[in-house]
Amino acid sequence: MPASTPDLIVVGASFAGAACAIAAAQRGLHVCVLERKHDPGEKLHTTGIIVKEAAEQTLLGRVPATMVRRVEQVRLYAPSLKQVALAAPGCYFLTTDTPAVMRWLATQMRTNGVDLRLGSAFTSCERSTEGWRVDGVGHARYLVGADGARSRVARHCGLGGVRQFLYGIEYEFPGARLAHPDALHCFISRRHAPGYIGWIAQNPTGIQAGLALRHDPARARVPDIDDFLLRVGQAGGLPRLLRPGTTRAGLIPCSGPVFDLARDRAILVGDAAGVVSPVTAGGIHSAWEHGWTVGRAIAARLRDGGPEPEQVAIDAAPRFRFKRALRWAYDRMPFDWPFDLLLQTPPLRWAAEQVYFHKRGS
Repeated sequence: MPASTPDLIVVGASFAGAACAIAAAQRGLHVCVLERKHDPGEKLHTTGIIVKEAAEQTLLGRVPATMVRRVEQVRLYAPSLKQVALAAPGCYFLTTDTPAVMRWLATQMRTNGVDLRLGSAFTSCERSTEGWRVDGVGHARYLVGADGARSRVARHCGLGGVRQFLYGIEYEFPGARLAHPDALHCFISRRHAPGYIGWIAQNPTGIQAGLALRHDPARARVPDIDDFLLRVGQAGGLPRLLRPGTTRAGLIPCSGPVFDLARDRAILVGDAAGVVSPVTAGGIHSAWEHGWTVGRAIAARLRDGGPEPEQVAIDAAPRFRFKRALRWAYDRMPFDWPFDLLLQTPPLRWAAEQVYFHKRGS
């Protein structure tokens, strides 16, 4: 093949896409990343909250300090707004200036030799004897879809799709400060967030406040974030009379890894692969690890004759068995009163610590 032909095309400059591209490029592959947005920091669908593992075990630990803020406590609120403080020794989250982090990731890709093409949308592809031919780019040995919960790569390559979703919306309040900025405030409310939660957090540039609920295509219900913040804002320390700056919204996978995640040199990562916690909807750490593993596996296959990356990708996808069980239970608890009754009991506290601190609860 010509020298200019990519070994790997990645669709989407997400956390998962960036991890896959950088991992493969560091092993000497010619990697091309297609990103439909002209600015990787615009129109985001992620809260940008990074867990300890991602901060300490991945490239994300090198994000400039001005772009992150450390938070060591979770305050969990029942529907009555009773609360319990959760923490675990050594555990923390990083809230982020997410647009700046995504632009920083774009710089990291280019620094590592990735051919990042902003403003280049994926339109279609077809199978070839050499791998995949992608419109506007040409042939590549492997194709990776990191293009979100409604992956076009998955559809064009005949791979599996995400079956169940949450629908989330988040406001950014630039320059604002919480009364209690050193905690991630999480709210249980079957009225406002059936199937999920609401949240308020301090980040480096202001306050982010969001709400998500189980997505039902038949009802097409949209989260009523304004009414939610009127209800919980004072408890969460949100200043009054704030006007949101940026609004983010989108679908969040919650059914675990998709079936047929990889086949015939096409592989899905990140939201496209369903590699998102079914309970917390946290996906940055899992997406990064899975994307990095896939990038290294493709390089090992092409450089050293290693195992098939498709099987590596399938085996490396987290199954979330415990969190899928919690998701099943949470979806079937129809009332708010059990949370009000049980919030400060040892069983519920234990379960919450498993969710937020990954089985390292205090």
